[in-house]
Amino acid sequence: MSVVSDDADGATLAVEHLLGLGRTRIAHVTGPIHHAAARDRAAHTADLLARAGLALAGGRAYCGDWGEAWGRRAAQVVLRAAPDTDAFFCGYDQIARGVAEALRERGAQVPDDIAIVGHDNWDSMAQAARPPLTTIDMNLGEIGCIAALRLLAQIDATAPREAGAATVPCRLIVRDSA
Repeated sequence: MSVVSDDADGATLAVEHLLGLGRTRIAHVTGPIHHAAARDRAAHTADLLARAGLALAGGRAYCGDWGEAWGRRAAQVVLRAAPDTDAFFCGYDQIARGVAEALRERGAQVPDDIAIVGHDNWDSMAQAARPPLTTIDMNLGEIGCIAALRLLAQIDATAPREAGAATVPCRLIVRDSA
C-alpha cells in the first residue's frame, strides 16, 4: 500500500508551463541521482523536452543535494555550460531558491531573463524566495490523509482493505518566478 503524487505529472506541468512561456533552453537541476524522485523527474523532463524537439540546457540533468547551496552552485555550472539557458526546472524548492539567488547575484532578472519553476510547494521556502517561486504542489496534505485512512482501514479488521498504490494529482502554483 502506498500513496504518492506522480512525478511525471509534476514534470509535465512544469515543462509545459515553461514551454508555454516561450522558453526553449530549459535546464533541470535536482537532488541526488540515487533518489527515485530525482531520477524520475530528470527522466520525465528530458523525455518531455525531446518530444518537443528540444534537449536539456547543458545536455544533461544536474544532480546534487537537496539544498540551496547546490542550487547556487548548479546555476553557475549550468550557465557556464549553456549561457543561453532561459529557464530552470528545479527538483525541489530549496534548490530553486538557490538558483534564484545565484541569478540575482549575476544580475539576471527572474522571470524576464530566466524563468524558474520549483517543486514541492514548500510554502515557507517558495513564498520567501525573491521572487516568490512558481512551483509544483504535490498535494502532500491529501497524500497524508489518504495514507492515514488506509492505515486505519488496515488496523480495523472489519473495514474494507485497499491494496496497491493511490496516486494523488499535483498542480502548478504560479507565482512570480515563471
